[in-house]
Formats: sequence, structure tokens, C-alpha cells
Amino acid sequence: MTSPSPAAGTTTSVSAGPAKLSDADVKLLERATYEVKRVIVGQDQLVERILVGLLARGHILLEGVPGVAKTLAVETFATVVGGTFSRVQFTPDLVPTDLIGTRIYRQGKEEFDTELGPVVANFLLADEINRAPAKVQSALLEVMAERHVSIGGITYPMPDPFLVMATQNPIENEGVYPLPEAQRDRFLFKVHVDYPSVEEEREIVYRMGNKPPTASQVLDPAAMLRLQDTAANVFVHHALVDYVVRVINATRRPGEVGLADVASWLSYGASPRATLGIVAASRALALVRGRDYVIPQDVVEIVPDVLRHRLVLSYDALADNVDADQVITRVLQTIGLPQVSAQAVTPGYPTPQAQPAAAVTPSANPQHVAQQQFPQQPAVAPSNHVANQVGRPSGFTAPGNNAGR
Repeated sequence: MTSPSPAAGTTTSVSAGPAKLSDADVKLLERATYEVKRVIVGQDQLVERILVGLLARGHILLEGVPGVAKTLAVETFATVVGGTFSRVQFTPDLVPTDLIGTRIYRQGKEEFDTELGPVVANFLLADEINRAPAKVQSALLEVMAERHVSIGGITYPMPDPFLVMATQNPIENEGVYPLPEAQRDRFLFKVHVDYPSVEEEREIVYRMGNKPPTASQVLDPAAMLRLQDTAANVFVHHALVDYVVRVINATRRPGEVGLADVASWLSYGASPRATLGIVAASRALALVRGRDYVIPQDVVEIVPDVLRHRLVLSYDALADNVDADQVITRVLQTIGLPQVSAQAVTPGYPTPQAQPAAAVTPSANPQHVAQQQFPQQPAVAPSNHVANQVGRPSGFTAPGNNAGR
């Protein structure tokens, strides 16, 4: 819904409604993260992104070399969150019926029974998804997009919550089938999983000794649905929405924003689904970090994981050895962030408006952009989530006074 044009000197907001964030919700998310980290050593970004994907109702693609805890992280989250869990090892001889199910003739009853496949679960782990042929990937595409399967002319909805977490190995060149662009776009995130540090690997040896730790269930499907609704109601300022739209537009028409050199590297930019994904994931990230409003850092940190698998690079980029992350970095360096700083809003006084966008100092890492432009932003601990404890950001209005979504 488009809100009416605001009058001069007024501030509008974009929100699905007041965020009902409580201390109990924050502690529940902290406990869930703690249980996962009892098993997973390091990989803080991986753990956080999986939790954000759960809250944002988005599917996740994990890419990394073998042995860096991709599958273990997904299995651990399934244990912590609860609900049903299925794992499918994708292989070249897999057929769609192995995934979604089929109709089986029962001779004793002289009728067909529907046998649902492993895809019908709250959490589906598609292990080494790029090893399956195209017809299997197409069957998974319907499940991810429509959240239902069709067998024998009958549609079966997926249980709620429903999340597909897929892993793939980037170093394999034989016996693999690259994911088509349409299926890649169905994933909210593509997360790169790197090697652990020296200290983390030493801790892995000690922790995974005689008796590896196991995670305990903290949530249940009903609690996860409630937290998903809370994440969807996190407040987003209209200036941040405008920033996201400008970033996405820069990937489609880079020459119009002073990125003529980037234009030759891009064949196709990101779709509106990427815009929606960035906003939804930023809301979920704010909730994970104990806030009921989104700040610019949330958006900047989310953008690379949402865009890196959606940008279609040209042959010039391949020839120049340019990857999607480098293109995203150039875009974030060029598109200025709105000047929204954390400061208290005094009751009875008008809320300051967001300042115009400012140029961003170039950085080799897109996640450093926000830190360069916003050094005054205080770190918000998960337990200090209440807005009046840390002060609402300048230019933010109360969620209850928003003009529309």
C-alpha cells in the first residue's frame, strides 16, 4: 500500500504495524543462538544469517568447501527450533518423485495412495543441491515459490513454518548442475562459509573430542511463527526504504548513477524480489539484535548476502576476474546512506527528519561502509532492546504513528 504524499516538514514511516518486542522474545532468541553455538564453533555470520532467514521466511543457500559445518549448522538449527526435519542428499540419479512424492497402487485396497516425499517438512535440507539434474531442481522450485506440491492433480500445502536450506560445494566441476537464475532468485540469502580461524579450529578439536556437545530444543513451530510476525512488524523508516530502492536500481542502470565502469560487468540487475528481501531481512536482523526498528547498518550488512546470487555478470566481468561481491561493493560505495544517527527523541518535541544522503568513503569490504559513515552509532546489546533505553534513531517516528506500509 502506498502512503499519501507527506506534507512539507513531516516524517513518514514504513511498517506493518507496531512491533510487539518483549524481553521474553529477546531472551528466547539469545538462548536459541547460544544453543547453536554450543555445537558450532565460530561461524558467527553463518549462525546469524540462518536465524535471520528463519525469521524473514526466506530460503537460504550456503556455499563453502567441504567440512566447514554447513550441514551441521542446518541440522543444529532444526533441533533448536523444533518441528519436522528432512534431509535429501542430492545426486545425479535423483528424480522428482524422490523429492515430492508419488502415488502408489495398493493392490489389497485396489486404489492409489499418495505417498508424500521428504520435502513435506518444516525444515528441508537440500544437501549438495547442485548435484541434482535440472528436472529435480525445477520440482524444488515449485515448492520454494508456491509452498505446496501437486501430486495426481491434488495440491498439498507445506507445513508452516517452511524453510529450504541448501548447501553446495564451489570447488566441484564434474557431475554438478549449476542452479538456474530463476531458482537462485528464490533464495533470500547466499552465504559464503569460510574456513575457521586458528583459534576457532583449536577450539573445534577440544570441543569435538570424546563427546561432542548436542543442542537442545528451545523453540517450537508456534513460537517461530509468532517471532516471524514480530519481525515483519519491525519499524523501517521511509528513508531506508528509498535507499534500498536506489541500490537495486543501481544494479539495473549503473550508468545513471555514475557507475559506467560497472555497467559493462552486469548483464542483468536484481529484481523487485531482492528489494523486498532486503527490507524483510533487515527487519529480522534488527529483531535478532534486540531492536524494534531498523538502522542503516542492518541494511548495509544484509545487502551482499541478498544480492550476490541474483546479479548476472557479463563475460567482461569474467574476463576481468570480477565477482558479484566486487560489484556490490562499488554500488554501496556510490549510493549514499541516509544520515540517520542514534539519539533520544524527547516526548513533546518533533522528531528530526533523516538528513540527505552523503557520499560514502570507499572500502574494500561492503560491511565496513556503515561503520565509516556512522561511527557514532552505539552497539546495541540484544538484552537492551527497548527503544527508550538506547533512543530511537533520528528521523524515526513511533511505529504506531506511521502513515502506511
